[in-house]
Amino acid sequence: MNLVAELEARQREGRPIRVGLVGVGQMGAGLIAQISQMQGMEVVAAADIETERAVAAFRACGCSEEEVVLLPPGASSREADEALRAGKRVVTARATLIPDICALDAVVEATGVPAVGALVAYRTILARRHIVMLNVETDATIGYLLKRMADAAGVVYTTSAGDEPGAILELYDFARSLGFEIVAAGKGKNNPLDRSATPQQLAEQARRQKMSAHMLTSFVDGTKTMVEMTAVANATGLVPDVSGMHGPQATPETLAQIFCPREDGGILERRGVVDYALGSVAPGVFLVITTRQPKVIEDLRYLRLGEGPYWALYRPYHLANLETPRSIAQAVLYGQATLAPAGPPVAETTAVAKRDLQEGEVLEGLGGTSLYGNIERAEVARAQRMLPLGLTARARVRRPVARGQTLTYDDVELDPHSFIVQARRMQDALVYDGETSL
Repeated sequence: MNLVAELEARQREGRPIRVGLVGVGQMGAGLIAQISQMQGMEVVAAADIETERAVAAFRACGCSEEEVVLLPPGASSREADEALRAGKRVVTARATLIPDICALDAVVEATGVPAVGALVAYRTILARRHIVMLNVETDATIGYLLKRMADAAGVVYTTSAGDEPGAILELYDFARSLGFEIVAAGKGKNNPLDRSATPQQLAEQARRQKMSAHMLTSFVDGTKTMVEMTAVANATGLVPDVSGMHGPQATPETLAQIFCPREDGGILERRGVVDYALGSVAPGVFLVITTRQPKVIEDLRYLRLGEGPYWALYRPYHLANLETPRSIAQAVLYGQATLAPAGPPVAETTAVAKRDLQEGEVLEGLGGTSLYGNIERAEVARAQRMLPLGLTARARVRRPVARGQTLTYDDVELDPHSFIVQARRMQDALVYDGETSL
């Protein structure tokens, strides 16, 4: 495989990969900018509830005012295709229009909103187009269902390269292909951990960083880390060692001494886990490996990876949305996913009360004032009827829930009109032979 040669050939032949984008916030705008300097790929359609952001993203990449068409609210996919045939870029406020545009090869979902991501991915798969999720929140909730659907439709469902889960899986595939045993896979957390963080507290910082205050809150309160490592777990079969993972302070130099079994001086009760580190490991990702082969051990020592018996493979960066074009290209050109569930879920991101919740309250989902996410092994979450975080938007609290308590299905009335709630019911039926906790 040679992506550069393939993309350059498509550019010469005048048939670039045509991409539709849903969500033009910080990540989406950066994706448009990155692809604008590439060969053989172009973003031709974008959806955002604030259409001016999508228009501005195209204009910032050199599109003239005449080249960008803002579709009216009731526009059809046929009108969008006509504009694309005329050489225009298309902008719409309606996320569900993007999957229906016939000219597209792939759709990227970048809203970070589980319910929106679920519907966009579902419609994209039904339209038999590849779907790349810059929305790991949706993947952690119904990724198994979406992967099964995509396989049946003959298209690719994948999360994105550049996000920590995709970067971790690159290391994981590398190490597994060489026969190493995987002891731990993880990431550095990019912000100090504050489980009580709220959008109001972080509004000014979010403004400076040109991002949603709710999204920044989900980073700071640890939810994003829990969701990302849930995606890694479900793609690899690795599991959290304890509820919420350990999350110790670490440096790249100490990873192999910390993320190893207790009997060898580390913090783990088992091998084969997902976890995260606080401190200077961020913004990188890591893998801790081991081997019993004497000559391989000798070579690892010679290559200055350390004395062992555990060694850390460390990538000191992840480029987030800037790497997403690689996932798009691999899906379209080779039919390959960067990261997707390998089977039924082994981990779950559950909802924990960020403050005392009162009967009758309507929950706002992740990144708000009421909840944060916590990773659990899937069998534990199911046995205790723990509520998946991705189902919480617009759920109504049935009875008081104390701060720090994990919510269960019995604590809330789920939004009966939510597509992702219905999709999760379908996923549970697939996994548990028709039984569901909903």
